Amino acid sequence: MGRRLTSLADAVSAARALTPASGRVFLGMAGAPGAGKSTVAEELVTALGPASVVVPMDGFHLPNDVLVARGLADVKGAPESFDREAFVALLRRLRSEPGAVGAPRFDRAAEASVPDAIVVTPAVRLVIVEGNYLLHWPDAHALLDEVWLVEASSDETRVASLVARHESFGRTATQAREWVDRNDQANARLVAETSLLADRVVSVW
Repeated sequence: MGRRLTSLADAVSAARALTPASGRVFLGMAGAPGAGKSTVAEELVTALGPASVVVPMDGFHLPNDVLVARGLADVKGAPESFDREAFVALLRRLRSEPGAVGAPRFDRAAEASVPDAIVVTPAVRLVIVEGNYLLHWPDAHALLDEVWLVEASSDETRVASLVARHESFGRTATQAREWVDRNDQANARLVAETSLLADRVVSVW
């Protein structure tokens, strides 16, 4: 595991140093649910400008009707609830195709993915791939140049953030806490199993 980045300024500097003048670099942003991956990724894009883009793994959630049919509705967010093959195929396309490539974005309010909501243009030099299982899935990890692990300041902070997120999308406080304890924490333990594979650790919250 590489050196720890303890400020957004450090993270921006490290990401800028990775960004090539030509070609394209892929930076993974992994971490447990609620660790702050999306926030760090978006902060990097804000700082680095249009030569960077975020491609979230969340866009590859299986549709709700498929989850129901497979008996996975109660574990949405677990590795088996994603279309891993399609996610890896997109990473391969982004590495090999010079033209614009569309990527899906997950709409939390609708609980559904929106196809081609993100466009990775030929001008993009840094693709920030954000998701829980970038280190857990070897085929995805192999397509990334570096993977950073985002950590919250404490597990209590991360869990509180998750509970608040689930409440904001309509769950009661009891339902939100039960979902976090049953699903999100199980997924956090999976992420922890491969955390030592990360190139750097980001702890800015």
